[in-house]
Amino acid sequence: MKVLAIDSSNQPLSVALLDDQKILFTTTMTAHRKHARYLLPIIQDMFKKSSLTPQDLDRVVVADGPGSFTGLRIAVTTAKTLAFTLHIDLVGVSSLLDLALNVQNEGALVNPIFDARNQNLFTGLYQIKNGIPQSIIPDQHVSIDDWTEKLSKYKNQFLYVVGNADHFKSNLKHVFSDHLIVSKGINNLPQAANLGLFGENKTPVSDVNKFVPNYLRLTKAEFDWKQQHPKAANKDDQSYVNEYTAKI
Repeated sequence: MKVLAIDSSNQPLSVALLDDQKILFTTTMTAHRKHARYLLPIIQDMFKKSSLTPQDLDRVVVADGPGSFTGLRIAVTTAKTLAFTLHIDLVGVSSLLDLALNVQNEGALVNPIFDARNQNLFTGLYQIKNGIPQSIIPDQHVSIDDWTEKLSKYKNQFLYVVGNADHFKSNLKHVFSDHLIVSKGINNLPQAANLGLFGENKTPVSDVNKFVPNYLRLTKAEFDWKQQHPKAANKDDQSYVNEYTAKI
């Protein structure tokens, strides 16, 4: 199976090209967030340097959130376009799970973290079983205080933290003390090669057109609309998009 994997959910941009679980090319950049500028040239360069063409692809695997609104839209839109035009599989994988793949210790509890600002974070809790991260606490957008409370029942176990944990180390240390293991260096970066390998065994989405990022929080436009339309916002079949398009 020939797979293209993409993760631009946060500041790092990671792309990989694989052939039958062999990693042909992989690139991870952390210098900036100009993903819209560099993603397609990186993909084109990978194909240019390999013996493959886009038409050879069987599957696209993309980190579908949570993370940066813009970064997620860039990766998901690129993945959807390739899947639709090439008539190939599309697989979405949690951006947090992608980070958790950096930990290989069997049985380990893994806490991937993205800083969501204002003492909030995108996070979830995973446990490595048979080499695969299994969700223990679902991905969520949560305050650090609420999150440490949820983790407290695991305080006697070792916790591996990966990602943007700098602002939250003291809070986690307070709960886990010497049982806290904070990853360093490359282990804090998403690796599209891991994403591609993992995505080879996942069920593809049933409808490429309906596939959307998993933001885990409202966009500013949605939040503002709900504040201005509290009654309509409570209706299951109503949204700021529906109301706007109905007026066109």
